[in-house]
Amino acid sequence: MVKKLQKKSADKASPPHLAGAVKESAQQIWLAGLGAFSKAQEGGSKVFESLMKEGLSMQRKTQAVAEEKLSEANSKMANMAGDIQSRAGQQWDKLENIFEDRVAKALNKLGVPSAKDVDALVARIDELTKTVQKMGTKAPAAKAPAKPTVKPAVKTEAKPAAKKATAKRPVSRKSA
Repeated sequence: MVKKLQKKSADKASPPHLAGAVKESAQQIWLAGLGAFSKAQEGGSKVFESLMKEGLSMQRKTQAVAEEKLSEANSKMANMAGDIQSRAGQQWDKLENIFEDRVAKALNKLGVPSAKDVDALVARIDELTKTVQKMGTKAPAAKAPAKPTVKPAVKTEAKPAAKKATAKRPVSRKSA
């Protein structure tokens, strides 16, 4: 078509042919456009459907990847939360130990016995009680006459258990 126009432009002497050639060329372009439009309409629905299918598969893939990334992020956050919780627990334990140490020092300065001291005294009392019971079963006859001559039991009961044991020892040694 360009060749036709070039030939016709070379013949400038015939302006009526030039107008007809331009008109014919425009008509051919118009018809080519309509043919392309018709072909696009026929194939357009097929192309449109294939693009929709590709879009749907792309959406599914994207959602799957997004869900995977979300689950990874959730697991990382859970791990981080566990780490933070354990660190906080360790710091709380340290603070608790410092507080207990300071309270123990303050109570010790005031003369209050510690739990260890009380436990040691309880163990000693238990040991002395067993010893007294053993001594009481060895010489039951010697104790019976000795009781009337001993001072009243009220004073011995008012004394701590450790002093009772020392008071009874000399009695058992005399009988042995």
